[in-house]
Amino acid sequence: MTGTDSIPPFVTMASMAARRGPVVLADARWYLDGSSGAEAYRQGHLPGAVFVDLDRWLSGPASPAAGRNPLPDPEVFAEGMRAAGISDTDKVIAYDDAGGVIAARLVWMLRVTGHAAALLDGGIQAWTGPLETTVPATTPGRFTAVPWPADRLAGLGDTISGTATVIDARNRDRYQGRQDPIDPRPGHIPGALNLPCRENLDPGGHLLPRPRLLANVQEAGVTAADTVISYCGSGVTACHNLLTLEHLGLVSGKLFVGGWSQYGHRHDLPVETGIPHAECSSSAALQ
Repeated sequence: MTGTDSIPPFVTMASMAARRGPVVLADARWYLDGSSGAEAYRQGHLPGAVFVDLDRWLSGPASPAAGRNPLPDPEVFAEGMRAAGISDTDKVIAYDDAGGVIAARLVWMLRVTGHAAALLDGGIQAWTGPLETTVPATTPGRFTAVPWPADRLAGLGDTISGTATVIDARNRDRYQGRQDPIDPRPGHIPGALNLPCRENLDPGGHLLPRPRLLANVQEAGVTAADTVISYCGSGVTACHNLLTLEHLGLVSGKLFVGGWSQYGHRHDLPVETGIPHAECSSSAALQ
């Protein structure tokens, strides 16, 4: 494994082109409404990119107890990486068509298991050349299955214990309980702060400048000293917030992978709606 210190969590198209050594481009498009990411890939993808199916390789079986997209068995993940031609020593640059909020799941999974991976800033829209429709031939990679690191994961008990700052990556309307198109109850985990991952991006899908990102984090109520647990609907877009915090050099954070799709099925647990008082004012300034 090359290690995550060899590549930052976000790279630009220019910096990607300048990199030396083996780089695998991974298309990780996926859609909450059930549209096919694989079909989008076949309709046009970055030259040489392989497709990584989130449902097949980046998620385990869904259930009310585990959530909609629990982590897969490590061997399943490794099998998917090998099938895509990814080896332990490769650098993986992943993209989608949503500013990286979906592909972040693949990048986070690779980085926490010690692999070099980053999000392509701006996603597929950052490419100005023609797209390809042919599926590239791949040689099976040599990818080692390793356990998911316990220190980068949070369970339901950790998330509701009150010992960490919990951030919700979903859009504000879902967080506030004004609507929820897919999960059983509207609202959010009591005390959770709202840091919508899509607000990490400008209208073109590029990561905001560092001062703007720091301001967003501060305005949400997150401080530099916080222990952070990130969640979303099912542990996908929450990864974008974790990568953004790493990009800012703040905290590594933990993922509550079950997210709202797990918590919302627990009708014995309380739900909060609206805007909590703590979110209306910033905490201590970030340096």
